[in-house]
Amino acid sequence: MIYTLSDLGWSAFFSMQLDVEDLESFTPMRISEVQRATVTALSEKGATTLTTPPDMTTADLAVGDWVLADSNNRIVRCLERRTVLERRAAGTDVQNQLIAANVDTLFITTSCNDDFNEARLERYLVLAHDAGIQPVMVLTKADLASDPDSYIRRAQSLSADMPVIALNAKDPEDVNQLFDWWRKGQTAALLGSSGVGKSTLTNMLAGADISTAGIRDDDSKGRHTTTARSLYPVSNGSWLIDTPGMRALRLHSVSEGISSVFADLEELAQNCRFRDCSHGKEPGCAIQKAIAEGVLDAARLQRWQKLEEEDARNEETIAESRKRQRDFKRMTKRIITESKTRKGR
Repeated sequence: MIYTLSDLGWSAFFSMQLDVEDLESFTPMRISEVQRATVTALSEKGATTLTTPPDMTTADLAVGDWVLADSNNRIVRCLERRTVLERRAAGTDVQNQLIAANVDTLFITTSCNDDFNEARLERYLVLAHDAGIQPVMVLTKADLASDPDSYIRRAQSLSADMPVIALNAKDPEDVNQLFDWWRKGQTAALLGSSGVGKSTLTNMLAGADISTAGIRDDDSKGRHTTTARSLYPVSNGSWLIDTPGMRALRLHSVSEGISSVFADLEELAQNCRFRDCSHGKEPGCAIQKAIAEGVLDAARLQRWQKLEEEDARNEETIAESRKRQRDFKRMTKRIITESKTRKGR
């Protein structure tokens, strides 16, 4: 199918990054799939397989990216992203793994069963807020839960004014509630662990044909069915990105997101007697007072502190990694200089 740039989500934000030469020489395209060596992109010419230039790999690109391609179907450059979802990659190196780009709405998806985990959901919320993306909590399998309202209350307690939708992912009328949160030309992404119904929602919303698998009865954990990220057209003219199940989400450099999600605790902390209050046993701690009065859950305090400590550690790791890189460059430059000096003698 052929789309106009506007259909694909093109806006003035991207137009302003182009000059006359760009418009005359290259074709704007939007990445719909990322493979190991190539990417698939959509444009006014239809779907096209693109290759990357020598200084770029497919790991540098995300589904939802806008790129410029030349007449040989090679990417010339990736345009600046309006929003980006990324996490810290596995391993000890400080590297980011791209999840999706240019997303307007993030449907944080979990089930009304043992999959519901406040700590994990808060991480998703931090990711969304830090990226400047509207989060919407989607609670699937509400039709199977004995008390779905309890899950709604737990979800609403995680972030003030966050929309929460409980539904049966196989009921078209239920699923249509999601259309209230993204319009024609906008892009939404589904994020959550395996088995919560992301593929079922994608099938319902986009008319896709993604295979699904059941969940284990003993722990409500699902089996991975989606193995790649893809951009799907939706019936109302919007776009949907389905992502693989993500149980572990490592974050870094998300202080703004943490502040947004835990704004209630930061506001309380301003009323503590001591500015450096650790919110433990110090006298005059406003947060401990709220916990004692039953206004605040002590577990929420622990989760906030854990995320702040993790983010601080990661920032230190990033600083150390950058210092090592600078030191290595200086050493390399010195060796090259000394070698040239010896040869000149």
